[in-house]
Amino acid sequence: MAKILKRRRFKPSVEAKTVELKSVGPIQMERSRRAKHINVSVRPYKGVRVAVPVGVSFASAELFAQSKAGWIKKHVAKMAQMERAARILSENNRNNRIDRPTARKQLVDRLNYLAQKHGFQYNRVFIRNQKTRWGSCSGKNNINLNVNLVRLPDELRDYTILHELVHTRIKNHGDRFWAQLDGLLGDAGKLDRALNDYNLMLFL
Repeated sequence: MAKILKRRRFKPSVEAKTVELKSVGPIQMERSRRAKHINVSVRPYKGVRVAVPVGVSFASAELFAQSKAGWIKKHVAKMAQMERAARILSENNRNNRIDRPTARKQLVDRLNYLAQKHGFQYNRVFIRNQKTRWGSCSGKNNINLNVNLVRLPDELRDYTILHELVHTRIKNHGDRFWAQLDGLLGDAGKLDRALNDYNLMLFL
């Protein structure tokens, strides 16, 4: 009599789960096929995320995250402070809505002024309400500017515009790129860090 073999059922591997980390609180652990190492990040409005590479157990990733508890707490507190500041900015902005035609003219005029002043050329310009970045420059030298740049201090608006104009010549963020930007602005890195303080506005 033939023996009937039962097919074994394999449980699919866990792709994500939330765990309570001692002295930190809830963290989201997610399987990542791109990650080569366990990576801990703190994201605005999303909290703590631990990217777990294939082949690494969630238990090992949790132990690693626990070893970084001090770093996580520090950045969670900083992120909470930035979120509060962003909410205040958002409330102020709702009371002062952007007039899109006026904002477009201001940004395009400033782009043209800075391009002519420093000898840059670009193809086309687009003014959009982007949710991920303040500006970008395509391979064809088309420049995208975020309409919310009109809400920023003048030096950060000009930094963003010049950042994209330099990309018409240098398509990466290597040493040559920053050296040219420093030549135009002085300490471009300082302005870049200052702009980061406003990045949460993009999520609102």
